[in-house]
Amino acid sequence: MKQQLMELIEKRIQQCVTKDREAVVDEKLERKRNSMHKRKAEIVHVKAKGKIEDMEKKADETEELVYSVHLQYFIKQGEFFLIEEEVENRKAVVYKGVIIEDTEVLPAYPEDYREVPLAEEWRETKERESRYKYDRLKAVQYAEKWWNSYNPKYHQFEVDCTNYISQCVHEGGAPMRGYPNRNKGWWMQNNNWSYSWAVANAFPRYLETSTAGLRAKRVDSAMELKLGDVICYDFEGDGKYNHTTIVTGKDANGEPLVNAHTYNSRMRYWKYEDSTAYTPNIKYKFFTIIDG
Repeated sequence: MKQQLMELIEKRIQQCVTKDREAVVDEKLERKRNSMHKRKAEIVHVKAKGKIEDMEKKADETEELVYSVHLQYFIKQGEFFLIEEEVENRKAVVYKGVIIEDTEVLPAYPEDYREVPLAEEWRETKERESRYKYDRLKAVQYAEKWWNSYNPKYHQFEVDCTNYISQCVHEGGAPMRGYPNRNKGWWMQNNNWSYSWAVANAFPRYLETSTAGLRAKRVDSAMELKLGDVICYDFEGDGKYNHTTIVTGKDANGEPLVNAHTYNSRMRYWKYEDSTAYTPNIKYKFFTIIDG
């Protein structure tokens, strides 16, 4: 069975680097290659490492195998080289020792994580806060250290993207405020947290209204962002934001590369055109963090 998994992974690797476009039958990989083409970039080499996470026998004599694949894409863009990484979570169905189905396990965004109402208390009061200078390097260093693991200092969520970004920004020097009111401020403390800290739809609404503690300025273009800034994603374009990333690098064109959790990735092209969640209606919000 492990040999079959290795063959499946190797087949996907070959589809990443082949020059024959007709040989690419994986929709996600095709989107990735198209995105690369727009940027005048190409994947020249791929490394992959698989890990079996769980196996369960079913009543119909099949076995359900859950595994992860850590992929490293070596990308050439003109004279510029970079490494993009991601971890895919996948599920295989096995019958009598033969894999009969293999699919990616897509992230689920619970409704309560997407539709948190704004409370009246959300608007900032004139509480006195200590001044701070946002250390972008520290924020990026933290994002790089924990992109594919979880700091035990903080609570971990199944949908962890915004929690991870909040950690990065906080480790860059942005102070928490508002405890213990979950509808107010931005904080995680005593195994509790504000909606703005962990909820993808609440985080950008906080950034747009905050006048104390963590503050940010919304800008019009991704090209205006600096390292340590954040991007919020509304994949369906319905006004409900469901993903958050942090800028950790720039490509040869000066466009942001981002790190993220939930589906862990680093140095990923910011537009997410290769994501299974991507739709043509996607909307973005770009925030540059400002000193407090």
